Amino acid sequence: MSRRGIAEEKTAKSDPIYRNRLVNMLVNPLKKIQQKTKTNPLSILRQAIRGVTPDIAVKVRRVGGSTHQVPIEIGSTQGKALAIHWLLGASRKCPGQNMAFKLSSELVDAAKGSGDAIRKKEETHRMAEANRAFAHFR
Repeated sequence: MSRRGIAEEKTAKSDPIYRNRLVNMLVNPLKKIQQKTKTNPLSILRQAIRGVTPDIAVKVRRVGGSTHQVPIEIGSTQGKALAIHWLLGASRKCPGQNMAFKLSSELVDAAKGSGDAIRKKEETHRMAEANRAFAHFR
């Protein structure tokens, strides 16, 4: 039995304007998006995440003595988590200003259908398509 107390789960509070928890974490980039595009930043955020979310990915399986990259379908929650991870990674790679500016630029690019996060999704889909022959190892 642990001597420490049980850790309480911390939940992010919802944003008073948009009434969304994810938005509360991304307030500064959304303000920059609104300044750049003069449109609703929440719709751009949703469009960017929807555009980057992958449908299929590859998972490494060891069969016999060899390893194969087996394509598997991804659920919606895991896909959204991957999309957010890729968006943050792509914005961290960009040189220059602060993180709010880089993340807002990446979100706008992803909503338009370009950018590093979209390239990562297409690369994952290409990899899954190339290894479609190993789908029976699922």
